[in-house]
Amino acid sequence: MNLASETRNDVVIIYVKEERLDAHNSTELKSAVQKLFEDGKKNVLVDLKDVRFIDSSGLGALVSGFKNAISHQGNLKLSSLQSQVKSMFELTRLHRVFEIFPSTVEAVENFQS
Repeated sequence: MNLASETRNDVVIIYVKEERLDAHNSTELKSAVQKLFEDGKKNVLVDLKDVRFIDSSGLGALVSGFKNAISHQGNLKLSSLQSQVKSMFELTRLHRVFEIFPSTVEAVENFQS
């Protein structure tokens, strides 16, 4: 899986550089997020702007990251969802679980407030 990351104002941003987040690659994202929280990071943002398709495994990896954040007294937020991916979050009602932002900038600012 092609992941990139950067830190802005104590927020670690993970950019998923794949068109699909599915059973073939979701475990790598799950592991990356888990490691960040285990290493003491508290604020993680997953940017999904390149992801055009997500399946139940991809959703499961993000839910796992969310649970990991809670168990480490951290926060996991999402940004830049394409319409098809956003529809999956709405269909599964996960948009009620995650804080989802239209852009990375808005999400980073939200961590600061």
